[in-house]
Amino acid sequence: MIDQSQYKILFNVNTPADIRNLTIEELKILCSEIRQYMIDVISQIGGHFGGGLGAVELTVALHRVFNTPYDQLIWDTGHQAYPHKIITGRREQLKTIRQLNGISGFLKRTESEYDVFGAGHASTSISAALGIAVARDILKTDRKVIAVIGDGAMTGGMAYEAMNNSGLIKSNLIVVLNDNQMSIAPNKWQLSNYFTEVISHPEFNKLKGAIWDLTGKLDHFGDRIRKVAVRIEHGIKAIVTPGMLFEALGFRYFGPINGHNIVQLIKIFEHVKKLNGPILVHVLTEKGKGYEPAEKHNQRLHAAIPFDKITGQVIQKTTAPPSYTEIFGKALVQIAKQYSNVVGITAAMPDGTGLDYLQKEFPERYFDVGIAEEHAVTFAAGLATQGIIPVVAIYSTFLQRAFDQIIHDVALQNLHVVFVLDRAGLVGADGPTHHGAFDLSYLRLIPNMVIMAPKDEAELRNMLFTAINYKKGPIALRYPRGSALGVKLSDDFENIPIGKSETILNGNDVAFLAVGNMVQYAKEASQLLAEHGIFSEIVNMRFIKPLDQEKLDDIANRFDKIVTLEENTLIGGFGSGVLEYFAQKNYKNDILRIGLPDNFVEHGTQKQLHHLLGIDPEGITNQVLKFIDKKIIKNGIVA
Repeated sequence: MIDQSQYKILFNVNTPADIRNLTIEELKILCSEIRQYMIDVISQIGGHFGGGLGAVELTVALHRVFNTPYDQLIWDTGHQAYPHKIITGRREQLKTIRQLNGISGFLKRTESEYDVFGAGHASTSISAALGIAVARDILKTDRKVIAVIGDGAMTGGMAYEAMNNSGLIKSNLIVVLNDNQMSIAPNKWQLSNYFTEVISHPEFNKLKGAIWDLTGKLDHFGDRIRKVAVRIEHGIKAIVTPGMLFEALGFRYFGPINGHNIVQLIKIFEHVKKLNGPILVHVLTEKGKGYEPAEKHNQRLHAAIPFDKITGQVIQKTTAPPSYTEIFGKALVQIAKQYSNVVGITAAMPDGTGLDYLQKEFPERYFDVGIAEEHAVTFAAGLATQGIIPVVAIYSTFLQRAFDQIIHDVALQNLHVVFVLDRAGLVGADGPTHHGAFDLSYLRLIPNMVIMAPKDEAELRNMLFTAINYKKGPIALRYPRGSALGVKLSDDFENIPIGKSETILNGNDVAFLAVGNMVQYAKEASQLLAEHGIFSEIVNMRFIKPLDQEKLDDIANRFDKIVTLEENTLIGGFGSGVLEYFAQKNYKNDILRIGLPDNFVEHGTQKQLHHLLGIDPEGITNQVLKFIDKKIIKNGIVA
């Protein structure tokens, strides 16, 4: 429970309009209370944390100065937007964030009129904001358009493509760069702030405009004066600011600004909202600001599960087996000790993908390219042409961004690049932008691609070893988020024959053809079915491409009823591949495909979502009973 008595202002703020009449001192108190509220709530339920703590003053200043929601505020990614949610009518709902039927951890248009553009992947805000700004110009309205983008998202090339286009179009657009990585010493603050105030002040810009108008009437002499003036201004900016890159892209640059000084933020936004053309305001913030454990370890508390509010330490409920991510990371290090030409590539997620283990052991063979998945893939392709074996470890949902590069730069040239897709299937609380629901489909259609999915952590190790030793082209393996099964691990590795399955259980009534973590669900479902006198055969297909055609022929000849199981969209996935093969061979078996539906799945725990979609053991059992005309189980009871 939250003790409201400790909050003087926050619980009186229900919309941004409520903060526009607050005094500066009241705004400072509000910022402090937003931080405390985030700590109180997120420590209990978990969620993205550090980015939001660092963006409190920035958020308050933006909503104070701009007339949201009429003025359009576009956030990048959404990690930093918890304060935005708190002051836009979702304070109480923050307690449900990332939970089933609760609010999203990211921006969502259907959730609030203040969420102008949905976000989950990075580097999208400037492109979206430019589109909104141009639409405003076409519709002849006067709304302001502001994009807030983090420095991490600025490593994505899409941000620069958008900035280049903005500089050409020259629509009125404000981009706020929320920089929580760059460290600038205190003695530089005053100079930068002073200079920024001068060049953004209305009187300065009025004078500058007057000079421009006057010199425009002086023919060649006026042009010479203009050139000298531009050089002087640019020269000053080059000395005291890091903004020349943005100026070259067509933006007027202001900053850096102390992102925790509410007075400075309000002042700069009041100035720049009156200016025309593309504007970039560079704001320096501290990730985890105001909460010492997050300030000391901002990456660990970037996204947190419930933790102790005092110490910041995670509250451990049970002892679980290691995660698939950890198993992969340690296995890669072990393999890298055997193969000196193996390297790892991540797109700004060393901890999330397990490549932090390689980074510590072999830093010279570890490459973090930033949030730039397209570059990561083509960079890997270049390495592969020289006999290096690149292991590209990227979340399933983020690898979608490099689809063209996988096809044209890797598969077309048949290069040996190993793709490791973490967070395949439903990831839980992060929801539809992060579910790895499509990788089997978007990889399966690519020529030369081999695709594997391990049933457990032991098989993951062996599949990674197999992929490293595969010399014939690109190869991918995918595994889910969360803890592995806890099976015994060997110190050694085994090569798995490409395209060969294994039979887990023999039966004669129905055949389960399963891939990845669905093998375990098939085993549990088969036990429930056995209670009804139905005996299943379970095949761990291992390979989505190429399929084990010999095994499929065998199954087709022995079973009338066949069930495919996958945690991927049913459109174009593993089950589709089985159907295609059966159609090709003119087999007439009855086939039930179980997987993810043709819609975006909302957030909730993995267990909750599996149950709702009917792909957990009980749901699988019910679908199979219906498939073979048997009675259905509800909550463990035969109906």
